[in-house]
Amino acid sequence: MFISNAYAQTAAAADPMGGIVQMLPLVALFAIMYFVMIRPQMKRQKEHKALVEALAKGDEVITAGGLLGKVSKIEESYLRVEIAPGVEIQIQRSAVVQVLPKGTVTK
Repeated sequence: MFISNAYAQTAAAADPMGGIVQMLPLVALFAIMYFVMIRPQMKRQKEHKALVEALAKGDEVITAGGLLGKVSKIEESYLRVEIAPGVEIQIQRSAVVQVLPKGTVTK
């Protein structure tokens, strides 16, 4: 009348692909997250690092705080940015968000 343990175990073990099929949605979700979120973020970080390393004296930049200015001195991890004639501020190199074309900042 009752199903024996041997039959129940045999029925469960009959499908060898069952475990892989159950993991497939999880693997697909991870792949989608990688291509939609992780990979673009890594690309942006790489581009920002290249931008910061390529800074030179005289470049016109926008900082993370929204200040526009011209790079007047470059140190190892800091920059001096002239935001007005005779007014210089010291910022971290990583605070530079964008390098502007020459002549954008007027005095």
